[in-house]
Amino acid sequence: MTTEPLDARTRDGSAGDVDHSAIGSGYSSYRRPDTRIAQSIAEALDGARTVLNVGAGAGSYENAAPAVTAVEPSESMRAQRPARFARAVDAVAEDLPFADGEFDGAMTLFSVHQWSDVTAGLSEMRRVTRGPVVVLTCDPQRVRDFWLYEYAPEVLDTEARRYPPIDDMAAALGGRATIGTVPIPLDCTDGFNEAYYGRPELLLDPAARQACSAWSFVDDGVRERFDTTLRRDLESGAWDERFGHLRGRPTYEGSLVIVRATP
Repeated sequence: MTTEPLDARTRDGSAGDVDHSAIGSGYSSYRRPDTRIAQSIAEALDGARTVLNVGAGAGSYENAAPAVTAVEPSESMRAQRPARFARAVDAVAEDLPFADGEFDGAMTLFSVHQWSDVTAGLSEMRRVTRGPVVVLTCDPQRVRDFWLYEYAPEVLDTEARRYPPIDDMAAALGGRATIGTVPIPLDCTDGFNEAYYGRPELLLDPAARQACSAWSFVDDGVRERFDTTLRRDLESGAWDERFGHLRGRPTYEGSLVIVRATP
């Protein structure tokens, strides 16, 4: 195991680069698990029964396996977990309090970009897992392809900087790794930025933006400019002239990927 310095965690317990006590209050209302993405995760876990969920947050997608042990350092995120879920373990990815090979499988979903040491965290997941390790993340080389870059480039520049390179994650996990794009449905219930690819109006809701951590790294001026410019283009029809074809596209293949590694 590695040791995570205590000063790397906030008062809330959040680890890495985000303080969830500041931005996570409404997370579970906007980041609701999508059944189609859940199916992709379950398929990647390939029938693993005991599964570790690292950076579990409010518990999204924990129905992807029969028995899930959740790890979540943020007190505010643990408090949002449904009562039917087991209490999450207060720990960080870089120092998992479990024995070698304790779990059939492991997953981390929309979390690696917030860790203080991705290589150490993924190595720990590999240590405690005897089967597949599944990482749902975004490919930093593709995040700027989304229309949001025309309105808030600072947000997607932040995401591109924070998301670890796919090849680096595969190397940290070792073994046999595969990378697959995850199609995002038009009515996706999990409100990350690309989930609104065909519903731009929904990103005008400040609470929806707050549920995407990259928005916490930009200042009020960026948010105000985004709001003003997008509203203007929606009212004038300029957004639809350029991107309106997305409103009827059943799925969108953007930067969302699953990295899967087996020993």
